[in-house]
Amino acid sequence: MVLFALMIAMLLAMLDNMIVGTAMPTIVGELGGMDHLSWVVTAYTLATAASTPIWGKLGDMYGRKGVFLSSIVLFLIGSALSGMAQDMGQLIGFRAVQGLGAGGLMVGVMAIIGDLIPPRERGKYQGMMAGVMAVAMVGGPLVGGSITDHLGWRWSFYINLPLGAIALVMVTAVLHLPKKRSQTRIDYAGAALLTLGITSLVLITTWGGTEYDWLSGQIIGLGILGVVALALFLVVERRVNEPVLPLHIFRNGNFSLITLIGFLVGFVMFGSMTFLPLFQQTVQGASATNSGLLLLPLMGGLLVVSLIAGRVTTQTGKYKIFVVGGSGLLIVGLVLLSLMGVGTTRFTSSLYMVVLGAGMGFLMQTTMLIAQNSVEMKDMGVGSSSATLFRTIGGSFGVAIFGAIFTHQVQTTMVERIGKAGEKMTSGGAQMDPKGLAQLPPAIKDAYAHAVASGTHHVFLWGAAISVVGFAAAWFLKEVPLRGGPAKPAESTAVPDRVPVAEAV
Repeated sequence: MVLFALMIAMLLAMLDNMIVGTAMPTIVGELGGMDHLSWVVTAYTLATAASTPIWGKLGDMYGRKGVFLSSIVLFLIGSALSGMAQDMGQLIGFRAVQGLGAGGLMVGVMAIIGDLIPPRERGKYQGMMAGVMAVAMVGGPLVGGSITDHLGWRWSFYINLPLGAIALVMVTAVLHLPKKRSQTRIDYAGAALLTLGITSLVLITTWGGTEYDWLSGQIIGLGILGVVALALFLVVERRVNEPVLPLHIFRNGNFSLITLIGFLVGFVMFGSMTFLPLFQQTVQGASATNSGLLLLPLMGGLLVVSLIAGRVTTQTGKYKIFVVGGSGLLIVGLVLLSLMGVGTTRFTSSLYMVVLGAGMGFLMQTTMLIAQNSVEMKDMGVGSSSATLFRTIGGSFGVAIFGAIFTHQVQTTMVERIGKAGEKMTSGGAQMDPKGLAQLPPAIKDAYAHAVASGTHHVFLWGAAISVVGFAAAWFLKEVPLRGGPAKPAESTAVPDRVPVAEAV
C-alpha cells in the first residue's frame, strides 16, 4: 500500500509536464503571451531542480513523512492555482509553485523507498518505477490532448487534485517512519547559493542559442554568476554543521562515479528523446496527436529490461554488469539511431529504439540503487536528491547542447539544398509545424525532411560519443555488497542494515 501511494506521487511529478505540453497551444490561445511560452515549462523545471537538494536535506533532518506530505500539498496548491490562472504571468508564477512541490515528490519517493526497502530487495520493485515512467511518457500526451479537447485546458492541472488527494490520504494512513527533530539550524546560506548556482546553469541551457546568443553578455554573465555562486557554496559547505549537500558523500568512489554516470544518462536520454518524435513526425509523416505512442518501443525495452535487471540484482546481489552493459547498449542504440534517414521505415526505427530503451532499462534504476547503497542511512535524502539533481541538470544540458547541434545542422542542410530561402525558413529555430510543412511545395518539404534527418543523425552520433565516457566510468565501479543481503555484517563493507519493512510499516 505504501509503494502504491508512492507510485501515484511519482506519477504526479512525471506526468504533469507531459500533459501540460499538449495543452500549451490552447493555453496560449486563451491567455495570450506567446513570447512568454517557454517560461511556463522553464519555471517548473527551474523550481524542481533548485528545490531537489533542499527537500532531500529537510527529510534527513526532520523526518521523511512530514516533509513528503508537505511537498504533495505544495504541488496540489500549485496545480489548483495554475488551473485558475487568468494571464500568462500568473500561470508562470503558479507553475513555479508546482515545481517546488514536484522536487519534493521525486526525492521523497526515492528516499522513502530507500528507507523501507534494503538495496538487495529493491530490484524487485524496479519494474514498478519503470512502469510509472512508461505510463507518464506514453500516456501523458494522449491524456493531455483528450482532457484539453473535452474538458478544457484548466483540467490538465485540476486532474492532479484527485490523484494527489489519494496519495495524501494513503501516505498519511499507512506510512509509519521514525520521527526526527534536528536541533541544528538549516543551512540557509548554502541553500541560497546552491539555488543561485543551479538557477544560473539551467537558465544558460534554456536561453543559450534561443533567447540570447551563446556568446552574449547575458549568457556569459549567467555563467560567471553560476561559477561564483557554486564556488562560494563549496566554501560554505565546508564550514557549517549540517550542510544542505554534504561534500563527504562524494568521497565515496562509487557515489562519485555513479553521479557522473547519472549526469551522462540524463544528458543523453533527455537530449536524444527530444528529437525522436520530431524525426518521426517530420521525416516519417507520423501524427503529432499520437506522438506519445511513437515512444512505445523504447518504453517497452526499458520496462522489460528493468524488470529483468531488478530480479537478477535481488537474486544475486550483482549490479556492476548492468551498469557496464547498459552503458554499452546505450552507445549501440544511439549509433543505430544515427543511421536513420529519409528512407528508414517506422519498423526499423522501432527496433533501434528497443535497443536504446534496453540500455536505459539497465541504467535508470540501477544508478539510483548504487547511489543509495553508497551513503549512510542518515544521508539517504541528500544521496537520493544528489543523484536526481545531477540527472536533471544533465538532461537540461543535453537538450540545450543537442538542440544547438540540431539547429545548426538543419540550417546548414537547408542552405545547401535550397540556398537563401532555406536559411530564412530555419532562422527562427529550425523547427516547423507539421501542418505548415504539409502546405509547402514538394521540393521544399523534401529538403526539410533531409535537413531534419541530418540534424538527428548528428545528435545521436554525438550522444553515442558522450556515452563512451559513461561506459568507461562504469568499469571503475566496485561491487560493494548491497545492504539487506545474506552477507554477515563482519564480512560486508556496506553500511549496516536498516529497519525491516514489517517493523517500519
